[in-house]
Amino acid sequence: MKNNNNYGNDSLSTLEEKEKVRLRPGVIFGSDGIKGAKHTVKEIIGNSRDEASEGFGNIIEVIRYNDKSIEVKDRGRGIPIEWNPKEEKYNWQIVFTILYGGGKYDNNGDSNYQFSIGLNGLGTAATQFASEYMDVTVFRDGYRYNLYFSKGDNITENDKGFIKSKCDYEQTGTIIKWKPDLEVFNNINISLDFFQDFLKRQAIVNKGITFNLYDEESNQSFTYYYEDGIKDYVKELSGSTGFTDVQYFQLETKGRDREDKPQYKVKIEIAFCFNNEVNLLEYYHNSSFLEHGGSPDDAVKNAFRYEIDQSLKSQGKYKKNEKSISFTDIEDSLILVANTFSTMTSYENQTKKAITNKFIKEVMNDFLKEKLEIYFIENKEALQEITNQILVNKRSRERAEKTRIDIRKKLSKSFDNISNKVEKFVDCRTKDKDRRELFIVEGDSALGSTKMGRDAEFQAIMPVRGKIRNCLKSDYNKIFNDDLIIDLLKVLGCGVEVKTKHENIGNFNLDDLRWNKVIICTDADYDGYQIRCLILTMLYVLTPTLIEKGHVYIAESPLYEINSDKKTYFAYSDKEKDLIIKNIKGRYHIQRSKGLGENEPDMMWKTTMNPKSRRLIKVMPTDAVETKKAFDLFLGNDLKGRKQFISEYGKEYIDLVDVM
Repeated sequence: MKNNNNYGNDSLSTLEEKEKVRLRPGVIFGSDGIKGAKHTVKEIIGNSRDEASEGFGNIIEVIRYNDKSIEVKDRGRGIPIEWNPKEEKYNWQIVFTILYGGGKYDNNGDSNYQFSIGLNGLGTAATQFASEYMDVTVFRDGYRYNLYFSKGDNITENDKGFIKSKCDYEQTGTIIKWKPDLEVFNNINISLDFFQDFLKRQAIVNKGITFNLYDEESNQSFTYYYEDGIKDYVKELSGSTGFTDVQYFQLETKGRDREDKPQYKVKIEIAFCFNNEVNLLEYYHNSSFLEHGGSPDDAVKNAFRYEIDQSLKSQGKYKKNEKSISFTDIEDSLILVANTFSTMTSYENQTKKAITNKFIKEVMNDFLKEKLEIYFIENKEALQEITNQILVNKRSRERAEKTRIDIRKKLSKSFDNISNKVEKFVDCRTKDKDRRELFIVEGDSALGSTKMGRDAEFQAIMPVRGKIRNCLKSDYNKIFNDDLIIDLLKVLGCGVEVKTKHENIGNFNLDDLRWNKVIICTDADYDGYQIRCLILTMLYVLTPTLIEKGHVYIAESPLYEINSDKKTYFAYSDKEKDLIIKNIKGRYHIQRSKGLGENEPDMMWKTTMNPKSRRLIKVMPTDAVETKKAFDLFLGNDLKGRKQFISEYGKEYIDLVDVM
C-alpha cells in the first residue's frame, strides 16, 4: 500500500463563493438537475414578491424566453447598488456576489422584510453564480444602473462594476434577466407549466399582487391575480357545488417554540368551505407551497376533527357503539387553504415541504377550535348539513373498506388451474399471455360450438349464463355477491378498479391480466346485443383500463349465409349481402345465420375464431366522457333522458328491430 504523507495542514482548501455554487449546486438549490434550475426562478421572483408584499409595487412581470433564459421585472424600490460605507463594499457586491449577503437577516425585528420568501440573501447571489449570464437593470434615486455578469463574474466595463446614467423613469424597480448554466445544471428546460403553477400559487397567497407571464415560445400571455387571496381561490374551487359559504379567519400574534427560544411573529389566514364534489387541502408558508404541510396540517386536522366530533356527540347523531369520525371523513367534503407567515421558520428538511414550528401548531390549533365553535353556534343550518354529510362520508368509507376486504378475499387467491375453480370455464394450453385469447360467449350452447371450433392452443372459452347484472344500476355489494361476475373477474385475473368518491380501493393490476384479447362473442339478435352491452358495461365499470388499453374486442357474427353452386359466402350486413348476390353467377340460397350454438364447428372457426378470416371490433373509446354519457343514458338511472332519446331518435332503429 502506498503511504501518502502529503496530507497536512496546507492540504485543505476553502472553495471561493462562486465555486461553492458552481461545483456543488445541489447543496444550495437541492439539485443539479431541473429542480435546481427551477429553484433559481423561485428565488428571483421571491425577491420581487418580498418588495411587493412590503407595499412597493403590486405588479411583477415574468418572461420565459425561447433560449431558456428568464426575465423578472418588478416595481419595487430597486436593489441598492452604490457604495456601502458600513460594509466597505458596493451594495451590488453584497447582493450578487456574497452568499448570505443582503437585507433580510433581521426579519424578526423591524427590518425591511418581515416575512421573506427568499433565502435571506442567499438566492440572488447563488442564482448569479449558477447562471451562464445575468443582466441587471435597476431604476432608483433618479438613475438607471446596469450590471452584467458571466458565469459568476462581473464583466461590466466599468471600475465600479456598474454603469450609472441619469434617467427619467416612470417607476423604480429591478429587472433581472438570466440563463441557468448547463455547466452547473444538467437540465435547464423549465416547462411553461412550472411558471404557470408557481405564479398562480404566488397570486393566491399574496392578495392584491398581479403576476404577469409572457411565454415567447407559444406567444401566450397569462395574468394571475386574486384580490382577496386564498378566500377568492377557495370560492373559485368550490364553484356551484359548495353547500356552505366560504369562511375566512385570520390572526396575528407572537410566541416561541420553547421557553429558552426567541419570540417570533406569526400571521395566520385560513379559508374553507364544504363541498360535495370537490375536496382540497393546501398549505403555504411565507408564500411557499408546503406539499406536506407539517405544523399547519396537524393543527387543521386536530381542530376540525375535535369540533365536528363534539357537534355530532352533542346532537346525538352517532349510532350506539358507532366509532367516531376520522379526519378523512371531513376531508372528503372539505376545501381548505391555510396561509401562514412567521419571522422564524423551522423546516422539516432542506426541500422545505413541511414546517415544524411548535408554536405555529399550538396557536393555530387553539385559534381554529375557537373560531369553528363560534361558527357552528352561529350557523345551525350549516352545521346540520356539515355533520350529516360527514356521517354519510364516514359510513360510505366503512362500507367501502368492507367491500375492499370482500373483494380481496374473493379475488386475491392464486389459481394454478382456474378451469377447476370456475364452473364451465375452458382454458387453453399456452401460458404465453401475448397469445392467449378469452372468448366470453352467450350460454351453454355457444360454449359447445365455440369449444369445438376453437384452436385449443391459445383460445379459451367462458360462458355467461343468462343476462349479466347491470353494473351501472347496482351497488358494489350486489355486484360482488354475483357469482357470474366474480367468476368472470377470476378468469380475467387483473382485479378490479373500485372507485369511491375520492379514491380507488380496488386491487387492479394490468400486469396480472391473463389474456392478450378479451373477445365478447354473442348472437346477432336483440338478446345477444343486450348481453354484449351488459358485459361491456361490466368491464367499463369494474376494469375500464382494459378498454382504454385496447384489450377488449367484439366478435362480429355473420347475419346471412349465402350458398351458391360453387361456394358458401357469409355477409355481416345487408349491404354486404346485396353486394355478394350481385356478383354470384347462377343460383344461390340465402339463409339467416343461426345462433352461435347452432353453428357447426367448422363454420365457427371460419367466421368467428380464425384470426385470418374473423372480424373483430376493437373497443377503444376515443372520448371517455361521451362513452360514460352513453352508458349512463342507456343503462343507468336517467329514465327521463332515455325516454327523450327514444322519442327523438327511436324511429331510426325501427328497421333494425324488424330485422331481428
